[in-house]
Amino acid sequence: MDVGVIFSAFFKALGQMGDHRFRRVLLIGVGLTIALLIGVYAVFLTAAQWFLGDTTTLPLLGGVTWISDLVSWGSVFLMLGLSVFLMVPVASAITSFFLEDVAKAVEARHYPNLPEVPPVPFWEAMKDTVNFLGVLIGLNIVALFIYMLFPPFALFIFWGLNGFLLGTEYFQITAMRRVGRIKAKQLRRKHLLTIWVAGILMAMPLSIPLVNLIIPILGAATFTHIFHVLVREDAA
Repeated sequence: MDVGVIFSAFFKALGQMGDHRFRRVLLIGVGLTIALLIGVYAVFLTAAQWFLGDTTTLPLLGGVTWISDLVSWGSVFLMLGLSVFLMVPVASAITSFFLEDVAKAVEARHYPNLPEVPPVPFWEAMKDTVNFLGVLIGLNIVALFIYMLFPPFALFIFWGLNGFLLGTEYFQITAMRRVGRIKAKQLRRKHLLTIWVAGILMAMPLSIPLVNLIIPILGAATFTHIFHVLVREDAA
């Protein structure tokens, strides 16, 4: 495993934030992410207000209206906290929609001599994403019980699990563009430790509200660099 490869790929991706092609995809991705989080927030707020009603009766106090107001304001902070967990499936889902555009922008700047590749058919990419999303959500639900059993280590378990899942997914989809599904799986197995560590470094900022908005697109660019470096090293 070469940590230098990971950090070099990340800083190259970060340095391309000003590229108009990269910036356009980044802004669309962030916009859709915010829209999704607002949608979940709206559903939660509507359900909370429906459950509590305009007036809530408490022992000794009688009817009070401030509880629903408190839920409304407190739910903002709750949604910021939930975004830590919501951003993991969001990061996975956004991959299928934007990785092709991100990879093209990265390759146009840093690997201009590469031949053009046909885009992965939308429904094939969607099928892979839905399948992987099911695995990701299922394992994270199971992990909730592990978090409760080992609360001091919950964050580290979260990073390790989702770093593995997101790292393998991002690398697989990135590699498939250039070398096909079978070769992509071979490369993923060969460089699993590097991919896992890169995935962990992606999962860590996903657990920081607001910062996590830019990570899905930045991660796609980072794994594009990692793929090309690993392929070049294997060929040397």
